[in-house]
Amino acid sequence: MPRPHLLTLSAAAAVLALAACSSATEAADPAAERSAELSAAGTQYPITLDNCGTEVTFDGAPERVVTIKSSTAETMLALGLGDRIVGAAFLDGAVPDWLADDAEGTAVAEPFSDEVPGTESVLELEPDLVYAGWESNVSADGVGDRETLASLGVSTYVAPAACKDPEYMPNPLTFEDVWAEIREVGAVFDVAGTAEEVVLEQSAVLGAIAPDDRGLDALWYSSGSDIPYVGAGIGAPQMILDAVGLGNVAADVEDTWTSMAWEEIVDADPDVIVLVDAAWNSAEDKIARLEENPATAELGAVRAERYLVVPFPASEAGVRNADAALDLSGQLAELDIDE
Repeated sequence: MPRPHLLTLSAAAAVLALAACSSATEAADPAAERSAELSAAGTQYPITLDNCGTEVTFDGAPERVVTIKSSTAETMLALGLGDRIVGAAFLDGAVPDWLADDAEGTAVAEPFSDEVPGTESVLELEPDLVYAGWESNVSADGVGDRETLASLGVSTYVAPAACKDPEYMPNPLTFEDVWAEIREVGAVFDVAGTAEEVVLEQSAVLGAIAPDDRGLDALWYSSGSDIPYVGAGIGAPQMILDAVGLGNVAADVEDTWTSMAWEEIVDADPDVIVLVDAAWNSAEDKIARLEENPATAELGAVRAERYLVVPFPASEAGVRNADAALDLSGQLAELDIDE
């Protein structure tokens, strides 16, 4: 089904302006003023960040970036930094329509690896930064560990939502955490004003959602067949479900995702099922599995086909989360559910 585009910046500003109409003294949008101020100020280098427990210093804006995972590539595109990407790897699907023009002609349009690349193939691209969507991407089993890459002159930055150390892992992840990453990347690349515009846009999209008030519960079905892998209680799935107004049958699991036995799902009997649509495990495949399994076939959500669909790249923390929440909210509103 078609996905709505994110609101344009002008539309986002219009949404926020409606809330300010009651005050005649507010002549300008404070968020827009803040964006202009940040653009004028610029980043004062060097800047040092504590990124998942690793100290990273930038003496200037990175010029040659390798992105790993869709979330990082799409953040770069949203910030107008597609020309800095010299290699994109391990993408989870096509970019959304609202980023298609930004991706055209960049390395994102032709990924150099469908999986996590090895150190040698990354170094051939001569990057000065590897921007990773998962902490495991920058390990000996991935592109190389962070210390080794630093010794070779390559900085690393991991999406903060993916930090695994409890001291750094968002618990729970919030949209403010997602926007903090956008702002931090904006500071690294000296585009803080643009980052603030993106946050303003995201905030307006989120503000346009009217959370469902029927007290419905959902299963966030990400992947797996014998043992399903589902959205748990502190990650992007929970954050999006909260925005939509849906409970999570795995909310009591303190993790981003978790395995959940089919027997547990049957006992939970969710009102709706969110299906993560991925090339390697499509929504259609999941529906077939649910309908073929004698136990899950009797779930009320399966019998009534109460399914919501979200693309895999939008299920991980990043610039697509607000859009995903708005989309799911619209799908949910179209379902006929007896309270």
